[in-house]
Amino acid sequence: MKDSAGSPQSSQHHPGGLARFARPALIASAVVAVVCIALLVIIFFLDAFNATVYSVGGNSIDDDTQEAQDIRGLYVGARAGSIFFLVASLMVAAAAAVLLYRGRNSAGGDEGDGGEDVDFEDLGR
Repeated sequence: MKDSAGSPQSSQHHPGGLARFARPALIASAVVAVVCIALLVIIFFLDAFNATVYSVGGNSIDDDTQEAQDIRGLYVGARAGSIFFLVASLMVAAAAAVLLYRGRNSAGGDEGDGGEDVDFEDLGR
């Protein structure tokens, strides 16, 4: 039996600096973007529902009344916050993707994959 136990640090590449956080940042920003998009869709449907219910009584949501203004401004904060976090998460995802793209070839270098060469016949044993 071969002893290839060496240090685990020698066979793996650990990028330094911000590249170390690129993959978790990409995953987290993708999750935040999906949640923000879902929130925007929900807000859209709630706005449409509120406008429909308000207009059933013969009123228009575009009126200059205080009630119509309150209905129009009901979800402004949630919409603005969702758009802000969506844009921020997309920027983080783009930066993380650039870091991952830049470091894609530096992991192996000249040493290959650092693993053992296994043939197809060896897999059956």
